[in-house]
Amino acid sequence: MKTRALSVVLASLALQLLSSCSSTTENSGSAAQRSVTLLAYDAFTPQEGIFESFTAETGIEVKVVTGGDTGMLVSKAILTAGNPEADVLWGVDNTFLARVQEADVLDSYEPVDTGDVCINLHDAYFDNVGLARPVSLDDLVDQAYKDLLVVQDPRTSSPGLAFLLATIATYGEDGWHEYWSRLRSNGVKIVSDWTTAYTVEFSGSSGKGPRPLVVSYGSSPPAEVLYSDPPVTVPPTSVMESSCFRQTEYVGRLRGAKNSESADKLIDFLLGTTFQESMPLSLFVFPVNESATLPEVFQNFAVKPANPLVLDAETIARNRERWIERWAELAL
Repeated sequence: MKTRALSVVLASLALQLLSSCSSTTENSGSAAQRSVTLLAYDAFTPQEGIFESFTAETGIEVKVVTGGDTGMLVSKAILTAGNPEADVLWGVDNTFLARVQEADVLDSYEPVDTGDVCINLHDAYFDNVGLARPVSLDDLVDQAYKDLLVVQDPRTSSPGLAFLLATIATYGEDGWHEYWSRLRSNGVKIVSDWTTAYTVEFSGSSGKGPRPLVVSYGSSPPAEVLYSDPPVTVPPTSVMESSCFRQTEYVGRLRGAKNSESADKLIDFLLGTTFQESMPLSLFVFPVNESATLPEVFQNFAVKPANPLVLDAETIARNRERWIERWAELAL
């Protein structure tokens, strides 16, 4: 009887141990699913606290990891394809999309926002000197606008690359070389990044630099209203619409993501109205969700041209390196 009782006790203990192990495994798995990692470029600055509602609804914590500018971000994602450090990739745009597709980086992806890289003008400068505002890329190589334009290096800057593509879309394979030679002769200044161009060299923003023309974004004027000191109600800058090159950014689940279900839920949130309506005044881009409402300052001052300059992703991927190498020969 004692032997049988001991056997029952041992069996009971074994069952409890198995149950405990099973419970530990399940809890460990669910804990992993309670967080999701979003990999984005350095300029990803979402509205503070925007992910709190997502966490409250799903129980999933969002961790944001940044990885340099768009080019560095894409290179990192390609190097870790299939074994990523994150679950969701934010910010690949149409100038890099084909590289990501070729490297099989993503299981799935969707457009998440749009915006335009455009020439921005400091309006008061042209009023003060009595010079007509330029209205086309052709104007920028006119002697009247000598030494007035600052642009970014397309080898290191996403807007710099977009402006190079704008000139290629405008003048074609046979004409853009001559255009850049003339632009160089007309005193264009080339800097490494957007921050230097816009906040140091440009006369219409915080740096009060010497140049009244800069490559920036169609959404830069509303930012000037929001962040001006002293406050203004009308931006001191405007946009040359004929120069605008359309950028579309994508968000996708990384192939090999450890938390794929959480990744899909986060992507749904990023495409939903709550996040999409937060983007204009945090990321200064246009939402793709047609139900999202734009803030008044964005409606009033952001520029979204009806007929922007475009090049398809495959054409960009096929020619990007050759175009950049030729650009360096012409412009530097």
